[in-house]
Amino acid sequence: MIEPVSPELQKFYDIFESVDQSKVSEFEDFLDANAVNFNLFKDGNFIERSFPFDMIPRIIPKAEFDHLEAGIIQRVKALNAFLNDIYTDQKILKDGIVPREYVDSAKGFLPEFMGVTSPKAIRTHISGIDLVKDSVSGNWIILEDNLRVPSGVSYPLSIRRAFRHTYPEFFESMKISKIKQYGDQLKAAMQYVNTGGLNVVLTPGRYNSAYYEHSYLAKITGATLALGEDLLVENDEVFLRAYNGERLRVGAIYRRLDDDFLDPSEFDAESLIGVPHLASAYRAGNVAIMNSIGNGVADDKGIYYFVPAMIQYYLNEEPILSNAPTYLPYYEKDREYVLANIDKLVIKDVAEAGGYGVLFGNRLSPEQRTEIIDMILADPRRFIAQEVIEFYDLPCMMEGQILPRKADLRAYVIHGEEVTVSMGGLTRYAMEEGNYLVNSSQGGGFKDTWVVEL
Repeated sequence: MIEPVSPELQKFYDIFESVDQSKVSEFEDFLDANAVNFNLFKDGNFIERSFPFDMIPRIIPKAEFDHLEAGIIQRVKALNAFLNDIYTDQKILKDGIVPREYVDSAKGFLPEFMGVTSPKAIRTHISGIDLVKDSVSGNWIILEDNLRVPSGVSYPLSIRRAFRHTYPEFFESMKISKIKQYGDQLKAAMQYVNTGGLNVVLTPGRYNSAYYEHSYLAKITGATLALGEDLLVENDEVFLRAYNGERLRVGAIYRRLDDDFLDPSEFDAESLIGVPHLASAYRAGNVAIMNSIGNGVADDKGIYYFVPAMIQYYLNEEPILSNAPTYLPYYEKDREYVLANIDKLVIKDVAEAGGYGVLFGNRLSPEQRTEIIDMILADPRRFIAQEVIEFYDLPCMMEGQILPRKADLRAYVIHGEEVTVSMGGLTRYAMEEGNYLVNSSQGGGFKDTWVVEL
């Protein structure tokens, strides 16, 4: 079902009908000229490609977004409190709100970092919260929390500039919330937790799918873009090797690689893109790592189940936004329900991301159905099951036609001295009709997201 046309979207269409639509090609020229791409690794091959972009933005009325903003801020505050708690006192486990064994068995939980605190008690510096709008209830539903290395924010930031240049009519006639302050907000967050020294964006290099974004964010924050080989650790302090041979102290690192590859002396010894002994500097409190080491436990799709309870526990508030109806086969009652209703549920591997490890029960062959049931029975902690959310399609311009496609929203949150939500976000849409997987890593496209006030 396609999302109903709001007065704000209708105003866009009224203007759209009067502009020179042939200038849409200028967006493609902008994307190519600025190397705005999202690379894919498929079948063992590296594919460098432009990120498919649709010029029809997702438009969210300002009053509706205000509600989203409040719910997202509430959620990120609770998740930050959870991460601080489980790496220190573990009160939420002792009080039985979250089962201890559920955290202990989480792939992203790193018990070797127990007792390590992050500068200013912030662990969720940059979050990407994925939501969909339910076509049945009309409510926004949280699908996932991304608290490790969420990507994608550079794409709406980049394309908004091209949009204003190519079609100024929209911005002259519509009250569209600005997003260009994101760079300043991110820089302020880096400065807030900085332990003394440079701000650095740590990238795995140009073969990473989001390398364009790494360089873009370094540019708009004034941070130094660095490879692992550009940094060294001495006496538990981090330094940047400057071109003139000088060593410059580093105080905050916005890392764009996962824990496994971050420090070969601590994690994967074969990592060639990390910084040896970086974890020691972090433990000593001499560098802020954004996002913090060990955040992956909160990305676990099983832990997602408990976030509403976290909000009540840490904030003493009722959740503003809801989870998708979720079942944990870990619990016997839920397991019985999942096995009896698998044909109408979505099964997800808790440790996967990017649309991987997702199975729709109604699309399973009898053999696949038997296989997944056996896997759930053998390791119920590995999976969650969710009701299928019939989220809205959005109008997308494809090959000269406007066609409906499933779309979600990734909202970007910065946690510095305050918690702020970017007034827009990345709307991702599926390229194929009826496809519910809209992730960029699955080949989806993107739209800018406009928060509009009449």
